[in-house]
Amino acid sequence: MKPVYNFSPGPSALPKPVLEKAQKELLNYKGTGMSVMEMSHRSKVFQDIVDSAQELLSELMGIPDNYKILFLQGGATTQFSMVPLNLLRKYKKADYAITGSFAKKAAQEAERYGTVNVVASSADANFSYIPDVESMKASPDSDYFHITTNNTIYGTRFTRLPDTGSVPLVADMSSNILSEVMDVSKFGLIYAGAQKNMAPSGLTVVIIREDLLGNAMDITPTMLNYKIQADANSLYNTPTTFSIYMAKLVFEWLKDLGGVPVIEEINKEKASLLYDCIDNSNIYKGTANPKDRSIMNVTFTLPSEEMTAKFVKEAENNGLVTLKGHRSVGGIRASIYNAMPVKGVKALVAFMKEFEHNNK
Repeated sequence: MKPVYNFSPGPSALPKPVLEKAQKELLNYKGTGMSVMEMSHRSKVFQDIVDSAQELLSELMGIPDNYKILFLQGGATTQFSMVPLNLLRKYKKADYAITGSFAKKAAQEAERYGTVNVVASSADANFSYIPDVESMKASPDSDYFHITTNNTIYGTRFTRLPDTGSVPLVADMSSNILSEVMDVSKFGLIYAGAQKNMAPSGLTVVIIREDLLGNAMDITPTMLNYKIQADANSLYNTPTTFSIYMAKLVFEWLKDLGGVPVIEEINKEKASLLYDCIDNSNIYKGTANPKDRSIMNVTFTLPSEEMTAKFVKEAENNGLVTLKGHRSVGGIRASIYNAMPVKGVKALVAFMKEFEHNNK
């Protein structure tokens, strides 16, 4: 079977050059005579991989010196617990903007450990928009303010950040990390599951300001304590070695491409191609508020479920796979993460136009 264009929301496509390099090094990494999957996480060779991955990510995102980069496990969902366990340190209160199902789940988990103040929500319109950030005011007695910067299911994103003052801003960036330039200094903590824009599933990246370390609740499990993980340089126990290695290769690929500013322009081009097709169509209808549209996850519907099913099937026959939308939205979702080439999006647009012509 010939290669396809994979529009999966995650685990998602990886850059072809990265896969090819991993394939080349799979049986013998840099003359060690073994695969990265086999080597000890305590070896100098693997320590070099960790150090290189951290340095590359720091360079790509412009991470200030007073932040720690952690390579953890458990997915972003574990961070729903880890954040409040470590950051509800003074007031035992936190602010949450509920802009999608993952943001909602994060808030519900935080309620197990403290008081959650919902400062904004777009649940009234099935999370099809981002509430005005000017209305998102951090509570003076809040330990942190949590947002989800991109909503994978609903196809929306924060185009501006709320001003939280001295309250640390915490962000789940699972589906848009490294896709556009972000000022890391505006955040107290950033976390992201790697399986969308960085690496295979299993790895979770956390970027945390150092002053937020060391205040975990007494009930915090050892593995969920940020300071313990930071002190051990993410090697407290056996980490996701192969996923960290793959993340390093992705970071190298992105650096060689020109970095985040370059990929941001490419991503905007891809999103524009799709949104222009949707907006000039008589059968496709975007589900997200235009001003809040994601450049990673493009969501739209067709006139009927029957036509949607036909679209998905014919797209697969044309090598365009994993386009079915999430059950809570329906329709179609095209996830166009960093690894999706422009030609893949152009192929999808060409199919969409042909499909519309044949199904008027």
